[in-house]
Amino acid sequence: MATNRRVSRVAELIKREVSQMLLNGIKDDRVGTGMVSVTDVDVSGDLQHAKIYVSIYGTDEAKVETMAGLKSATGYVRSELGARVRLRRTPEVLFLEDRSIERGNKVLALLNQLNHERPPENLVAVEDSTDENDDEFSE
Repeated sequence: MATNRRVSRVAELIKREVSQMLLNGIKDDRVGTGMVSVTDVDVSGDLQHAKIYVSIYGTDEAKVETMAGLKSATGYVRSELGARVRLRRTPEVLFLEDRSIERGNKVLALLNQLNHERPPENLVAVEDSTDENDDEFSE
């Protein structure tokens, strides 16, 4: 079992290498339909499995095509990782779509909508309470 520090270092190394492969190495046209970025890599404690989270910008059809292209390229990605990263065993690779950015945008849109629908606070009451405090200090 690897130490936490080693697991995080291997995860960062895999993230960097897979990002480079997405830019230059993977020739599948389906991967290029949506803009893809690696958001996170989760490596198991024994360094045998790597979950690679990707964020895909584009239409729903482009996301489906891109994920299909990435799943078909897992063998290539694993073999390239074996050549680029010096480990005893190359981890099994699994691509997962990261939708956290979409969820965050949805939450922000809902908060903005609530902010616009809420009536403005009663500013007169705030001013009146300020005047009362001024009288206390003027004595």
